[in-house]
Amino acid sequence: MMRILIYTLVFVFALSTSSCARRVVVTQPATSVTVVKKLPRQYKIVRVNGKRYYFFNGRHYRKTRNGYVVVRV
Repeated sequence: MMRILIYTLVFVFALSTSSCARRVVVTQPATSVTVVKKLPRQYKIVRVNGKRYYFFNGRHYRKTRNGYVVVRV
């Protein structure tokens, strides 16, 4: 009985120390960011999930320090 308990504990310990992950893949974020310094007068302000976006010509923009950045909503 004691032998089975020891074997079980060793087996559980061996399983807990090995990882199931075989490899980790790290991807880089997209580097192409479109920044517009000034929007045309025809833009519309829209709210999506409580956040303010500027909409013009089929694209949504977020205001940043450097200008307006094209985002996906």
